[in-house]
Amino acid sequence: MKDETVPHESFGVALAGGGPLGAIYELGALIALDETLKGFDVTDAGTYVGVSSGAFIAAGLANDMSPRAMHGMFIEDETGEGLLNAKLLMQPAAEEYAKRILALAPVLCSAAMDYLAAPCAQSFGESFQRLGPALPTGIFDNIGVARALQKLFSAPGRTDDFRRLQRKLFVVATDLDSGNKAPFGAPGWDDVPISRAIQASAALPGLFPPVLIRKRWYVDGVLNRTLHASLALQAGAKLLLCVNTLVPFDADLAARHGDKRRPPIVNGGLPLVLAQTFRAIVHSRMEVGMSRYRREYPDADVVLFEPERGDPEMFFANVFSYADRRRLCEHAYQRTRAALRRRYAELQPIFDRHGVTIDRSALDDDSRTLLRADASKTGRRFALTEAMSSLDEALDRLSAALKRQRAA
Repeated sequence: MKDETVPHESFGVALAGGGPLGAIYELGALIALDETLKGFDVTDAGTYVGVSSGAFIAAGLANDMSPRAMHGMFIEDETGEGLLNAKLLMQPAAEEYAKRILALAPVLCSAAMDYLAAPCAQSFGESFQRLGPALPTGIFDNIGVARALQKLFSAPGRTDDFRRLQRKLFVVATDLDSGNKAPFGAPGWDDVPISRAIQASAALPGLFPPVLIRKRWYVDGVLNRTLHASLALQAGAKLLLCVNTLVPFDADLAARHGDKRRPPIVNGGLPLVLAQTFRAIVHSRMEVGMSRYRREYPDADVVLFEPERGDPEMFFANVFSYADRRRLCEHAYQRTRAALRRRYAELQPIFDRHGVTIDRSALDDDSRTLLRADASKTGRRFALTEAMSSLDEALDRLSAALKRQRAA
């Protein structure tokens, strides 16, 4: 039920990126929050902010698509024809390749002539630096994703037009030529289709080519900031729920919690090394941003949920596997429920200020699960795992305290 004592315009949701893994995790987390927070309906907040893959989820919420509905459409889809399929997400950037191939001949010729004209004046490598413009700006093309989203948001009861939404929606990209944020959905930025804005917001350089909108080129919004939560706070949000999945993996922490089977990240090659590097940079920057929000918006409460750093499920899942994405979404759902239990004493006073209550009976119901089969067993097994993890953390803290006492 909606809480009539608090205007819903004062509630907001901000979702970071993280690729398909991030979107899956965010869905699981949002389902847990939606069914547990009484007085906060995640599909009836006043403001939504989405970056990269989080923009797709935020746009769905702003279009009145519940997290449960999106879970059914994208996580439980067994056909391989939904948004989370390799054919759609890994479509080669053929147009980009063709454009660069056409540019290769004149660039190569110019570099060769430059070198032959004065071979002693510069190195071979210096002359052939000119080949840079002939290299593709992205491996895959996300235009298929944009078309799928356009179709999704054009269904009855939904819209692909920011101006027709009943709620505020901001989809953030980065202007490639200035480095400034592009808050699609804000006044002056709301004439761009939502699906096109999401395509730009998710155009991670190197992976997807920049997206041309109104004669400007745009790339992933996370390059500017991680959450862009300030857009919701500036729009009047007083209670802002944030989900960030861009957390670096800590193998040592995972090993201390019993996961000793993971090989070093370097064994995963360039994709895992780049992912870990990107997450580490983004997460350190986000921590600075969160402290700034507390200083600049003292009358607002920003509550952040994110995976634990020692959580291997968030780093190694295969999103194109039906079983893996179901397991990851369930994992996010249960981890968020566990976080609400663990942080109850911290969070309930915050939520009290906004007329929101954490439903303890829902949290204590171990039979709750997103998996359709063997629900009670899954819930009990996760509760046992969580209890063992908490015990392990307590023993670590006790051991550290004893060491400090001996040193003193």
